[in-house]
Amino acid sequence: MGGFQHGFGKGLGRVQPMAVQADVKLDTLGYFCPMPIILTSKKIKELALGQVLEVVSDDEGIKKDMPAWCETTGHQMVGLEEEQAKSGRIYKAFVKKTK
Repeated sequence: MGGFQHGFGKGLGRVQPMAVQADVKLDTLGYFCPMPIILTSKKIKELALGQVLEVVSDDEGIKKDMPAWCETTGHQMVGLEEEQAKSGRIYKAFVKKTK
């Protein structure tokens, strides 16, 4: 199945197929709260301003945790994709470094 992305900004709450281009990918598969956020916090420090980090997770909590973390830290959540894999659901959060 293809991935669908929850739009952020205009059309918030609409689910639509989109393609967010990430500069760096962070694999947090197998890690559960709070580890995906902790690993994201460390990894985003390595990015340049404006770069997008793709965080891949199988923890459903990332759907709420990542937007909350972005709001707290000032980074921009630019997308969230969900895919059905053989091993279960996979979530891809896209975060733009803004500071």
